[in-house]
Amino acid sequence: MTDSRKRPLAVFDLDNTLADTAHRQRFLERSPRDWDGFFAAAPQDPPLARGIALVLESAEECEIVYLTGRPERCRRDTREWLAAQGLPEGDVHMRRDQDRRPARRTKLETLRRLARTREIRVLVDDDELVCEDAEQAGFTVVRARWTAPSAPLKAAQEREGRT
Repeated sequence: MTDSRKRPLAVFDLDNTLADTAHRQRFLERSPRDWDGFFAAAPQDPPLARGIALVLESAEECEIVYLTGRPERCRRDTREWLAAQGLPEGDVHMRRDQDRRPARRTKLETLRRLARTREIRVLVDDDELVCEDAEQAGFTVVRARWTAPSAPLKAAQEREGRT
């Protein structure tokens, strides 16, 4: 049996990588944006088949880690959603509730911290800016391009530091 602490990590984003957020985009299209509504609707996200299949395939050789810009207050709903999809257990790294830094900064910080003690085999994320920065830092990236891009979500990730 392989020591799981020696297995490489496969790091997966959640929103629009594993979870389809299209049904809750409406909360971001109003002014002001309804963040409470947006995150409260997350437990109803349908799974994205391509992302789910990639997690399950990656779990054969890697330990799975989830890296999301969702705030810490969403931890319980997030863990329950992951379990309901039959996804492997794994650490879930979330944004502190009041952290409004861009996703590309917070996620790269976490990746670098993880890489100090473990090999990171791959990062799978839909945010192009996160992917670009991770690649520039030397990480292998799979771009989750299996959902339609969302301008409000992109603004939330980069300018508002919300997800």
